[in-house]
Amino acid sequence: MARKLVTGNHAAGYALATAGEANREGRGCVAGAYPITPQTEVVEYLRGVRFTKGRVIAVESEHSVMAVCIGASLAGARTFTASSSNGLAYMTENVFNAGYYRLPVVLIAVNRTLGPPWNIWADQGDSLALRDAAWLQFYCESHQEIVDTTLMAFRIAEDRRVLLPVIVGYDGFILSHTASGVELPEQEQVDRYLPLLDLPHAIDHGHPAAVGGLAWPFQTAAHRAELQEAMERVPEVLEEARAEFRDVFGRLPDGAVETFATEDAETVLVASSSLASTTRDVVRQRRERGEKVGMVKIKQFRPFPREAVRNALKGVAKVGVIDRNHSPGSGGIFWQETAASLQGVPGVMLQDYLVGITGIDATEAVVHEVVDDLQCRDTPTDPIWKGVAA
Repeated sequence: MARKLVTGNHAAGYALATAGEANREGRGCVAGAYPITPQTEVVEYLRGVRFTKGRVIAVESEHSVMAVCIGASLAGARTFTASSSNGLAYMTENVFNAGYYRLPVVLIAVNRTLGPPWNIWADQGDSLALRDAAWLQFYCESHQEIVDTTLMAFRIAEDRRVLLPVIVGYDGFILSHTASGVELPEQEQVDRYLPLLDLPHAIDHGHPAAVGGLAWPFQTAAHRAELQEAMERVPEVLEEARAEFRDVFGRLPDGAVETFATEDAETVLVASSSLASTTRDVVRQRRERGEKVGMVKIKQFRPFPREAVRNALKGVAKVGVIDRNHSPGSGGIFWQETAASLQGVPGVMLQDYLVGITGIDATEAVVHEVVDDLQCRDTPTDPIWKGVAA
């Protein structure tokens, strides 16, 4: 396995390309392509790949990108694309369609602030706005995690117990355009990890059928219940995918939730994506001072790992959620989900901090301010903005 210095976007492009090539003995692969900053390098990378059996189809808009993915996936091809920010917003109608059709499309979301005002910096609000679209969602902390999570995404999405599309998100420019040493798997390894796609409801040219016809309310409700059941099977499938990943590639990717220094922690920070790295460094510094501070990293957002989060925070007196996203009229989205997970758990003081919103620097100094505030606080208040003048 080669270790190379690559950007986050090239890491994602490499993982998508090898996953697509791994289906060359099946119905091949298709990528829908349309550029948008800071995602453009991903589709540029894919355009340079010579697939044995596959195509990269450039179209005129993000809406058409997902339409291409829907058609190709229905035909049984391994299908993927990438987008960001307002491109995801324009794609939204077909994002919902892909989820409700239960098509195992993999979408790289390079997280960027939604406009207006126009802003190209990191914010998770673009993909989190799709949290009800029946897609799994994972948020990556590092360049290596981008490669590993993208490959696992196909394994989980295509499992017949799940059959749902997956969003793999990472912070724009912070990871997309910076470079790090990454272990890039050989094609032979990816071939062993990803079986040929066998979509049970793929189009059979010998038996034409209509797709997307009218359904009665009770039929639609039953369909929604099936979606929920599929989501509930994800934890089991994820753990199998991680174990098999370790067998093939020799390393174990992070699970839905990872803990750091939480064993005796009195104060715990909850973080995701690249913010988890900064938070971990701050926790390490606080531990050296003798303070009982810990961290919980949430990698899997949909389905939200409620039981794992509840277990990770059990017995902790003060919890601060660090959100690089904002739901207007409410607060941070990870905070909302964490609060729901802690329903009925006594003695936990939960506070939300909006950090790095719209690309504001999220430095160690800012996270130290969060820890200081959390340690002095006895009661929660409205979400606290960091880096914004009062």
